[in-house]
Amino acid sequence: MLMQINIEKTTQPKKRPTEKELANIAFGTTFTDHMLLIDYKEGHGWNNARIVPYGPLPLYPATTCLHYGQLIFEGLKAYKTRDGGIVMFRPDQNMARMNNSGERMCIPRIDVLEAVEAIAKLVEVEEEWVPSLPATSLYIRPFIISTDTFLGVHPSSSYLFIVILCPVGAYYKEGLAPVRIYVENEYARTVKGGTGFAKCAGNYAASLKSQVEAENEGYAQVLWLDGAERRYIEEVGSMNVFFVIDGKVVTPELNGSILPGITRKSVIEVVKSWNMPVTERRITIDELAQAYKDGKVSEAFGSGTAAVISPIGELKWQDTVMRFNGGKIGEVSQRLYDEITGIQTCTREDKFGWVYKIK
Repeated sequence: MLMQINIEKTTQPKKRPTEKELANIAFGTTFTDHMLLIDYKEGHGWNNARIVPYGPLPLYPATTCLHYGQLIFEGLKAYKTRDGGIVMFRPDQNMARMNNSGERMCIPRIDVLEAVEAIAKLVEVEEEWVPSLPATSLYIRPFIISTDTFLGVHPSSSYLFIVILCPVGAYYKEGLAPVRIYVENEYARTVKGGTGFAKCAGNYAASLKSQVEAENEGYAQVLWLDGAERRYIEEVGSMNVFFVIDGKVVTPELNGSILPGITRKSVIEVVKSWNMPVTERRITIDELAQAYKDGKVSEAFGSGTAAVISPIGELKWQDTVMRFNGGKIGEVSQRLYDEITGIQTCTREDKFGWVYKIK
């Protein structure tokens, strides 16, 4: 073991939801019995790793994360395999991305291998919480907050790394049914040079106004355009976005304002392994609308940890409504979902070495 982890078991375990109840549970609302905590203090590094009963955090009102937003997070999953094993999907990539976010937010790096091992130990402690039905998993939320107590715009000298877990079913109520997406024209989520590539709390707070307005119009999510020109397609609020145009898979290139999704990366690598054309490039909403008008866009889908693959059935941009594949999941979307979830649950061969076995 790379890091010594003290374990304090709860004396009041919760009632776990049944597999049937999980099918209707709201994503991210039920948490397991324990959480992982690791402290950081300037001059001492990361220390005092411990697994303790899930509960409130003691924070003073002047704690800097509450005022200045030094907070980054990640999202990944653990899966139950057919033989009763438990695995995670590419956790090293999540921890590497957390360090990239931390660099932008002046948060100290955490050792990737030690972080992965500590998370695996927490999942092992909570193994009875890992669901086994199709489309269910144990969602893992690591996050880091600044913990100095002062009022002033300056990086903290102390931090807390926290991991909480929750059993989940499908992220969208539609499941694999295509979702309706609204293209945002008024608000900007971020700009190049900002924090768009970092998984930090402020990015999501900035998206809420648009998300609420989209939901009021009956749409599940918002598709963001670039903040400077409002022309270039970037990402959906909770996932990266892909289009199949003229038989080629196209996704916006990473430009500093788009989150480098782990599932996005996996999609690209899987598509390449199929010898299918895939391109990362700048694409304008006008170009997409014209390609749709010309009958060249066969399907659109999002990718992310929560939903894995989410087909897009409708995209509304100003007065233009684009409907893809007759409102049904497309061939590429379905194939990608089957392949990636198959690797995640060990029902398909892991040719890429992505699966991390816990037990």
